[in-house]
Amino acid sequence: MRQLDGNIVALLPLPSGLERLISANGKLAMTRLIPIIVAIGIAISLVRTGTDPAMQAGNNLVEPHANIAKRKVLYLTHSAGFKHDVLPLSEQILKQIGERSGAFEVTATQDCSVLSRDGLKPYDAVVFYTTGELPISDAQKTAFLDFIRSGKGFVGIHSATDTFYKWPEYGELIGGYFDQHPWHQEVTINVEDRRHPATHHLEKTFKLTDEIYQFKDFSRSRVHVVLSLDPDSVDLNKPAVHRTDKDFALAWWRNYGKGRVFYTALGHRSEVWQDERFQQHLVGAVRWVMGL
Repeated sequence: MRQLDGNIVALLPLPSGLERLISANGKLAMTRLIPIIVAIGIAISLVRTGTDPAMQAGNNLVEPHANIAKRKVLYLTHSAGFKHDVLPLSEQILKQIGERSGAFEVTATQDCSVLSRDGLKPYDAVVFYTTGELPISDAQKTAFLDFIRSGKGFVGIHSATDTFYKWPEYGELIGGYFDQHPWHQEVTINVEDRRHPATHHLEKTFKLTDEIYQFKDFSRSRVHVVLSLDPDSVDLNKPAVHRTDKDFALAWWRNYGKGRVFYTALGHRSEVWQDERFQQHLVGAVRWVMGL
């Protein structure tokens, strides 16, 4: 460190010409030369390290989530009732969008035996695209509910509400049961809450062609609805229409103990699974139930 005219001027050795100039011209010269001295110091430092700011920043760049352990998601596609043709494609796409998000990896299975206390231990969330009375024991049912209550996540897709009619606790968990699909057409969907990660990318209203469910044993008092059908976009006089309140919720969430539950009625058609809007919808839902 050098001191000239009572001022500390540099932490690095100065070229002799600069030192003589500072000594000769005093404080005025030093004031003018301070920016030059700083620049020289930076240049010397960069030469010593063998890099520049752009290169240094580039060296610090990492792939998104590279140092973050991915969460594990179990995707169950067992069909004890109607079997949807889209299931194989759904398994492929859910794996792809999970990998692309960098946040989670998906294990797809039709084996219900994994729904056990030990079988669920590796996972942070479970996703159902199921139908009918799945072949699991009472002990497995308890383990599954305890898994979610403990702080884990559950996402139901489309026919997950066409599942476990004989298990009331499941109906309470998911928020309602399938009660026919009066429409399979292009409809208008209202986004009731765009603040949720599963809907923030959507316009206030959008059109989609899919099989549209209605529900029974459903109440808005138990869930928070984020998507609903615009009743003006369909024929309400069809024989299969049972609701008289014109309230056709299509996606919602709820808390369950320390855990989170999300359900979307969309996802019957392969075109829907290949729609980027639906893919983002699912990624947002899965991330949200895991608290990401």
